[in-house]
Parts: sequence; C-alpha cells; structure tokens
Amino acid sequence: MTDPSTIIATYICAKDGNRPWLMRQAFTTDSVLKMDVKSKAISFPALTQGIEDMTYVLVRSFARDYENVYTFCLTDPPAHDAQQFSCDWLVAMSGKQSGDLRVGCGRYDWVFGSGNTAAATDLKITISHMQIFDPEHIDAAMTWVSALPYPWCQPEQAVRDMPKLAGLGEIARYIEQIR
Repeated sequence: MTDPSTIIATYICAKDGNRPWLMRQAFTTDSVLKMDVKSKAISFPALTQGIEDMTYVLVRSFARDYENVYTFCLTDPPAHDAQQFSCDWLVAMSGKQSGDLRVGCGRYDWVFGSGNTAAATDLKITISHMQIFDPEHIDAAMTWVSALPYPWCQPEQAVRDMPKLAGLGEIARYIEQIR
C-alpha cells in the first residue's frame, strides 16, 4: 500500500518532470480530476475522467507548453492513513515557446482509496492566481524555487527569498495567509 505523501510526490514528479508513466502509480484507473481555474493566464478543462485523459491533461499536454516546472505543497505531508488531504500549492515554470515565466498558487483537494486501491481517486485543483512575467526574470525565479525543499515546503520558506517582482505580491499575500 502506498501512503498519501508518496502518491502526491509521485504525481508532482510525473507532472513537473514530464513522466506520464508515473501517473498510474498515483491515480486509480477511473480517477476524476476537477479544475477550478480563477485566472485567465492558464486554462484546463473543468472535468477530466480516467487515468488516460488525466495523464494527457496534467502531463503530456502540459509538458508540450511548459518546462522548468517546480510545484510545492505548502504544508507538512499528510498522515500515512489519510483518506482525504487538502493543501495549498505554489508553482513556477517557464513557457517553452514564449520563454515567459509563470508563477501561480492555489489549492489541492485529494481523496484516496483504501486497501488495494490506495491511489488517489479524486483530485480537485484550484488555480487561484497565475502571473506571467517577461523571460528576463526566469533566472531569479528559478534560483529562488530550486533552493526550496521539494515538494513539501512551509509557507514561510516559500516567501522568504521570493524575488521582488511586481505581480508576485498577490501570490506572496496568498501564501502568507496560509496557517
């Protein structure tokens, strides 16, 4: 049986590292993905059902557009026997075609199976903020995020050395409100 912390870390590794084969280790065959996107800077389908379609949306299609992806869960890992888990997240990445920098934040709401189906059965991803910056800011942002503990990071660590870019303020405020 795989614990929730490993399932979440496996999903992040699959998405961030463009490793679609790992998705089957994180999700059940009939998993459901719900997306609540509150930013016009990125788009996803509102509902995706089944591991194949989820892998396409979260890994294959995503990796066509983005690289240098770092995703952080802004909390401690869940308990070994958690059936549900919610946490805030932070992501930084660059666009493959445009070279722009994107930094966003939001919330994950996970539901896990039990027994032989301990993988995730449901995931809701809320994208609260997504900011786009000129390519000249990539080095500063990647230096910042690559120094953070991955993928579990405390909110205060995430904002401590955040670059001073106009537009990152609302993301910093979001993170600073996490308790």
